[in-house]
Amino acid sequence: MTTSVRSRIPAPALFVVGGLSMYVGAALAIGLFDRLSPPVVAVLRLVGAAVVLIIWRRPGRAAWRGRRLGRAVAFGLATALMNLAFYEAIARLHLGTAVAVEFCGPVAVAALASRRARDVAAVVLAAGGVLLIADVRWSGSPAGVLWALAAAALWAAYIVLGKRVAGAGNGLDDMAVGFLVAAVLLSPVLVLGGPQGLGALADPLVLLVAVGVGVLSSVVPYVIDQVVLRRVGQARFAVLLALLPATATAVGLAALGQVPGLGEALGIAAVVAAVALRSRDDDVPGPPRPNVTGIT
Repeated sequence: MTTSVRSRIPAPALFVVGGLSMYVGAALAIGLFDRLSPPVVAVLRLVGAAVVLIIWRRPGRAAWRGRRLGRAVAFGLATALMNLAFYEAIARLHLGTAVAVEFCGPVAVAALASRRARDVAAVVLAAGGVLLIADVRWSGSPAGVLWALAAAALWAAYIVLGKRVAGAGNGLDDMAVGFLVAAVLLSPVLVLGGPQGLGALADPLVLLVAVGVGVLSSVVPYVIDQVVLRRVGQARFAVLLALLPATATAVGLAALGQVPGLGEALGIAAVVAAVALRSRDDDVPGPPRPNVTGIT
């Protein structure tokens, strides 16, 4: 896609494409849960994304040394653990519900950076939305809610570390390095997964789906984020984040037949409103910033 073509596509449309890609990838991952455990699927997704990014970016020697390497590894591990927690959550909760709970992370990070009443209200609204969802889901899957909250905390860490990576070097190159090192460090998960984990490495179809999940859920959304962030400011980008829980709910409904109940729907709507409320302040487009759509 040429620069001129990208510039004619509205930023919200690009963002929706990225969200659809991310959550279609998540739906494919859910399809693997019958054969593999969520942690094994998460590691396979990480491996797939790392291989594609390394082949595409081919990071230079500077990306593998010193503080830059340390930042990249911390970022890669935060991303990998966030995805692992998210997969454990969506194995137990509806896709849209898990994404809505996970949004506590970026809402909290954004609100803590400001003391304005609007930001405090956004946190309260997001918390109310999560309580609505948790009230519906706690009796059925408390573990799912806890995993989603863990993913939210890791998403917050991911945003903070991602900003440091983006501000210190080539974000995509460092992402490739971080993902590859994280994949190596978390590879024991495949062994701990028993015959399923090791068998996955010998099944070409599973490996193909894992690469597809990595491309759909990681590579495509991250690249689109970079395009969008070059064209809009941080506040506008945060407004666009509100599209993601709704996109995840739509994908869950269409691809997985997951129909949210009234309480869940109200909770998801409250989280979307919290993101939009926090993000209404105007700013101007700035330099590319890290992806904050969650590597879910």
